[in-house]
Amino acid sequence: MAELDKHYWFPAKRYGWGWGAPTCWQGWVVMGGYLAVVLGATPLAERHMVAYLATTFVATALLIAICWRKGEPPRWRWGRD
Repeated sequence: MAELDKHYWFPAKRYGWGWGAPTCWQGWVVMGGYLAVVLGATPLAERHMVAYLATTFVATALLIAICWRKGEPPRWRWGRD
C-alpha cells in the first residue's frame, strides 16, 4: 500500500514530536475511552493513590501504543515539510 493511501487516525503534529488531535471517528473513540478511564479512576485517588496511578499509567501506555500503530510515524517536525 502506498504511503498516500494510508489513513491515519492520529496525524503528526506540525511542530515538535508526537501526534495531534484525531482525524476520524476511530481516533475520537480511542480518545474518549482514554478520557473515560482516567476520569472514571479519579475516585480511586482519594483512597488508593497507587491504584489510580497504575490505572493512569496503563491507560496512557495503551494510548501511546495505539497512536504509534495507527498514527503517522513520529519524528521531529519544524513546520510544513
